[in-house]
Amino acid sequence: MRANRRGVLLGAVGLAGCAALPRSGARRLYADDFRHGMDRWLVELEQGQGTVRAADGAMIFDVPKGATAWFRPELTSPVEIRFTAEAVSGGGVHDRVSDLNCFWMADDPRSPGDLLARPRSGAFADYDTLRTYYVGLGGNSNTSSRFRRYVGNGERPLLPQHDLSAPNDLIAANRPYRIRLIADGSRIEYWRDDRRMFALDDPAPYRRGWFGLRTTWNHMTVRDFSVWTVA
Repeated sequence: MRANRRGVLLGAVGLAGCAALPRSGARRLYADDFRHGMDRWLVELEQGQGTVRAADGAMIFDVPKGATAWFRPELTSPVEIRFTAEAVSGGGVHDRVSDLNCFWMADDPRSPGDLLARPRSGAFADYDTLRTYYVGLGGNSNTSSRFRRYVGNGERPLLPQHDLSAPNDLIAANRPYRIRLIADGSRIEYWRDDRRMFALDDPAPYRRGWFGLRTTWNHMTVRDFSVWTVA
């Protein structure tokens, strides 16, 4: 049944992700062009406020507080995740240019093997117990971009080279960014457009887990989501 559902998903959104093809030899596993609803996503909203919806070929976050949208299938390394994200600034009440964030290869020690079996509140602190890779792009009101490897006990170590704050490390309003996340054994990478912003040679890599899009007090669109094997 799972294989059939994946086949239906790929057939329904066959053009998703084609604008930026992966390296030769990679194979597409999943894709979503957000023209068929949100069935493949689990949304967690802080205090139930705001909306995360599919419309006009995009997943649209319009939220006054924290929000995370988890892709329901579990992913296994080696894997590459691709999507295009944009912080919208057009005068809306939530149009704060900040926090194009994501988790990948995430698991929760409180529900081993099924992160989605224990939903969280949407408040950022409720994710501290995850084992995951995390990037906060344009976090802290668009003053920093940081990569962390959460270790599952509330600690979120931050290496100096993974704490960026120069203007070209942050977010420009109404600009789409093509994001690529790689988990290939010990090789963990985060790419924005053609720039590798973060890299980690992880001696104890997270090889299985879930992907989640994350933001807070923001109006954000996500398009052209796809997941590939690594060539």
